[in-house]
Amino acid sequence: MTADNALVAAYILDGKGGGKAVGWNEIQQWIPENGLLWVHLDYAGDSSQQWLYRQSGLDEIVCEALLAEETRPRIMEIAGGLLVILRGVNLNPGADPEDMVSIRLWLTEDRIVSTRKRRLLSVDQVREDLAKGYGPRTTSEFIVTLAEYLVERMAKVIDDINDQVDSLEGEVLIAESHQLRIRLLAVRREIVILRRYLAPQRDAMSRLTTERVSWLYDKDRLFLREIADRTTRYIEDLDAARERAAFTHEEIVSRLSERMEKRMYVISMVATIFLPLGFLTGLLGINVGGIPGSENSDGFLMVCIGLFLATGAMIGIFKWRKWL
Repeated sequence: MTADNALVAAYILDGKGGGKAVGWNEIQQWIPENGLLWVHLDYAGDSSQQWLYRQSGLDEIVCEALLAEETRPRIMEIAGGLLVILRGVNLNPGADPEDMVSIRLWLTEDRIVSTRKRRLLSVDQVREDLAKGYGPRTTSEFIVTLAEYLVERMAKVIDDINDQVDSLEGEVLIAESHQLRIRLLAVRREIVILRRYLAPQRDAMSRLTTERVSWLYDKDRLFLREIADRTTRYIEDLDAARERAAFTHEEIVSRLSERMEKRMYVISMVATIFLPLGFLTGLLGINVGGIPGSENSDGFLMVCIGLFLATGAMIGIFKWRKWL
């Protein structure tokens, strides 16, 4: 196997919380008696496909799932092993949290094969735990630990979304509606994308608790059930945030409509006032004989006074009818 960027990390777990980092040579020589093997690959690496199809001994369906470009969270049992596809929030620098990172795992009692394209901090945390000696000891603990880290990192993202919605609700009466609409659109987009993956992930975690594989222990099933419940709560929080965002959007639209109606009303009142004035001035401006006051030096002043009086009378009538 040539050296390239396909192998992100590989460990042989000692069953006590620690693990020994290994390379391609040790992976090739590994046997189950050596301990639990975890191989973590970048599926975009040059050697990932070669190793998975030719040397890993995995079923072709499993290999295709581990190398698939587009995935959704799901669980599938194949010959005593579990194909598990999960997603975690993208907390890499400069990335959007809702652009969730996929991790694909093939789990058996004595071997774990995982693949990803982008870095996932939850996996890095598992590696740190192994280096410190308090990482997972079995495959059952591994999937629980990884799922726990995935759901923990979602909490901050969900809280940030709720804070953004709170801020938008508070600013809707004082800030510029155009700016609020842009920010609100970004929050609603984030909610939709997160929920798109969290809902099937909750279903996958729930199903994982019922899979009857011998190496998944009952105590770990309880932890997985709790993780599934937490994921459900996060989905409920997202649903609540989405509804609040929808109410905020309706309020913004209502304020914009109200503002537009007020402006149109003012324009209508101005037009109503000046329409008869325009008629009078147009009538007096026709170039024919017999126009009243045409020979009177005070005619222009009298017309202006008459127009002002007519304007005052119309304004008085509008106020009396409570139109102004």
